[in-house]
Amino acid sequence: MQIRFLQPAQYELDEAIAYYNAQAPNLGQGFLVEVLASLNRVCQYPDAWHPVSDKTRRCQLRRFPYGVIYTKIDDVILVIAIGHLHRKPEYWQTLQARFNK
Repeated sequence: MQIRFLQPAQYELDEAIAYYNAQAPNLGQGFLVEVLASLNRVCQYPDAWHPVSDKTRRCQLRRFPYGVIYTKIDDVILVIAIGHLHRKPEYWQTLQARFNK
């Protein structure tokens, strides 16, 4: 299964890594490892995670207050957002609306 990121999701990932690196050495790397582990779980079991709409799901990270918001289109996992679940937890819904048609 392929993984693709919407541009805003890639930006969010980069911003979160930079933020955590500024907090402590290698914490950003730890965040990235956690995101990659979550994406691996999503690829293995794409329908197992919490549905947030008919076609969109959220896989919550274990160590950080973030979730991978994604949709599955054929054999592609499209990451819509790497969302902080406490700050504007549903801001990404405008992005996901285009996939619920």
